[in-house]
Amino acid sequence: MLRITLLQTPLHWENAPANLSELQKLLTGLEGTTDLVVLPEMFSTGFTMNAKSNAEPLEGPSMQWMRRMAIQLQAVVTGSLIIHVDGSYYNRLIWMQPDGTYQQYDKRHLFRLAGEEKTYTAGNQRLIFTCKGWAIFPLICYDLRFPVWSRRSKNFDYDLLLYVANWPERRNAAWKMLLPARAIENQSYVVAVNRVGADGNGILHSGDTAIYDFLGEKTSAATAHQKMVLQATLEKKSLINFRNQFPFWQDADEFDYK
Repeated sequence: MLRITLLQTPLHWENAPANLSELQKLLTGLEGTTDLVVLPEMFSTGFTMNAKSNAEPLEGPSMQWMRRMAIQLQAVVTGSLIIHVDGSYYNRLIWMQPDGTYQQYDKRHLFRLAGEEKTYTAGNQRLIFTCKGWAIFPLICYDLRFPVWSRRSKNFDYDLLLYVANWPERRNAAWKMLLPARAIENQSYVVAVNRVGADGNGILHSGDTAIYDFLGEKTSAATAHQKMVLQATLEKKSLINFRNQFPFWQDADEFDYK
């Protein structure tokens, strides 16, 4: 069993201290109730292209906060933030573990409509992290539109596909259709966390945070436009049984990822 906590919340524009304070309030009292806490994309600032003014170094205040929360909750805490390393900026997902160690994934597909590719450096590695015996593949927002990158295969196997996002309401039809599609084609659970509220550019986000099972059926969902802490428990045995009964993955096409 995997206990998941999803934070669907508005974000203060380019104000990390305010966001960390609000998120901490939502997490207060959850000790012992969760194994994995998922925050939105760029949870400390909102989805901004003003990287120079908002980036933090590795081990900066936001990562230190994540470490404190992970240790306090004894759970993995994950979400993406702006990281500055050696003159480059990254939209980087941090996988902070309960012992204070971490892993990281840099967003592969940078959102061209916002000019993200002009500000940030794209990642080039697909990484699988673990939590309570579950293999989890984390991705960031725009990555959702590219099924080859998320494709589960014989040599790249996982149990849960995880998305953190700042996905705008005006394109939420795609969000709602692509998430179950990824679950079906990969025979995997899909967990997706999106923010709510308007950002500093006036772009509205409806949230639509949700969990889909390996059939593509929505099993848990947050109320649109509402600040919510959504908690759910996923069961692995049914996933394994389904894959054994319907081994579609054995007929999947092989891809060369570059």
